[in-house]
Amino acid sequence: MMKQENHGDEGANLHASQDDMESLVLDEPPPSSNGQSSPSASTSVERHGTTATTSSTSQNFNSILEPPSYADAIFTSFDSSSSNGQENPKQPSYQSDPPSRSEFLKIWVSDPEKELELTNSLVPGGTSYYTYLITTRTNMPEYGGPGSEFTVRRRFKDVVTLSDRLSESYRGFVIPIRPDKSVVESQVMQIEQFVEQRRAALSKYLNKLAVHPTLKKSEELRLFLVVRGKLPLAKSVDMASRMLDGAVRLPRQLTGEAAAVTDVNEAAQPAKGGRDLLRIFRELRQSVVNDWGGVKPMVVEEDKEFMERKEKVAEFEQQLSNLSQQAESLVKAQQDIGETMGELGLAFVKLTKLETEGAMFESQTIRATDMKNVATAAVKASRLYRELNAQTVKHLDKLHEYLGVILAVNSAFSDRSSALLTVQTLSSELVSLQSRIEKLEATASKIFGGDRSRMRKIEELKETLKVSEDAKSCAVREYERIKENNRSELERVDRERHEDFMGMLKGFVLNQAGYAEKMANAWEKLAEETSAYKRDGN
Repeated sequence: MMKQENHGDEGANLHASQDDMESLVLDEPPPSSNGQSSPSASTSVERHGTTATTSSTSQNFNSILEPPSYADAIFTSFDSSSSNGQENPKQPSYQSDPPSRSEFLKIWVSDPEKELELTNSLVPGGTSYYTYLITTRTNMPEYGGPGSEFTVRRRFKDVVTLSDRLSESYRGFVIPIRPDKSVVESQVMQIEQFVEQRRAALSKYLNKLAVHPTLKKSEELRLFLVVRGKLPLAKSVDMASRMLDGAVRLPRQLTGEAAAVTDVNEAAQPAKGGRDLLRIFRELRQSVVNDWGGVKPMVVEEDKEFMERKEKVAEFEQQLSNLSQQAESLVKAQQDIGETMGELGLAFVKLTKLETEGAMFESQTIRATDMKNVATAAVKASRLYRELNAQTVKHLDKLHEYLGVILAVNSAFSDRSSALLTVQTLSSELVSLQSRIEKLEATASKIFGGDRSRMRKIEELKETLKVSEDAKSCAVREYERIKENNRSELERVDRERHEDFMGMLKGFVLNQAGYAEKMANAWEKLAEETSAYKRDGN
């Protein structure tokens, strides 16, 4: 979402050559042990071959870079906790492990390596892919207790398999959205940039799983993080294969050679993920009846509180999307003003050189010095805008992250709707079966001695009825389980959203206030220096 171009750490990088910066050298004093600039530090300003040094009590140009009154909150509470927002992908840091008495699971993704795909193809060359070193440290008993550390190599396909298995096993849970395959980006981006972007995305995704109170204890995640070699999780069968199997089975179901009733074991899984096309058709028909048939289903969603929360989630998503767009506009505006301020400073530098080189009067030299002060303040303000923008991206990017959370919430809602549709379909099938049995029994009773063929059909339908009742019972239990998962997950998401948004707002506001104070000090000092014009004029 919010991306910020790196325009360098020095004002000279703002579309200017090093020669343009010769007359603007800012010697910043080293910070003292408490993070404040040393009071005895001095500032040197080169003036055409000569150096004028002034103490910090007089003309200390670097005084504007000293942390303002918000410094502790900005640079300690938020920035230092994330190691300045940087992660070394080649050498994971273990310095920030939580205390041993608290349960933790920390994951690092690093060291991407290119490998060749092993195939039986006779065509030389083959395809290649990247694997990533995944390092895990934890004290959780599921992983062996305190001091446990594991390293495995995984490819992106393994992450897809993990995501699919979690979605199947934890229906109704708000499962973090895995990174996209990004086929298009891999073709238009530099390969190194694409690999690094994917590494960072995988690290963020796995650590989201690691803090989920339920998923972090899952057997699927443990196997992914611990077992070396081939991932011991069954891969998803692609949609084409499932549809092909279902197409082969369908004629036999229609002719009665194969069971045409939902299997008890499959009732707890969504129809669209299975190979039973007949069940898919039945649930599709039930869905159409629900929406357009004008007949109220036998089983409906009766949780009014859930329906209200679902509507609020949809409204929240819309507002969050708009807010995310505005945050992106703010980042772009701050970036533009920072670049423009740097360009302004460098333009004053060039004008200063012109004034100085052709100076014939003392007033020209004085004017050139004052313009150089303006240039110094502008370039420093440009740097401050870049620092502020980095902090803005860091904090407001939480908005974009929560758009992903909303996608996960809607996926959990879809699990609930799918389970309810299965219950509704099975309920309709039971009514239909019971009606057919009653009709056959009524017809058979009118025939003296009974109708053996009808009696056999009745027995078959009763057996099907029993299987369908068991399947419905299983589907109802699954539906109730998903409902409970939805309820507990919504409570968890609400708690985390409160904490995350409070941290985001606090960080954003304090950084805006802190950097605004720095910039105000810069221009205030400059105003005091240039006020001599007015005094001299009077």
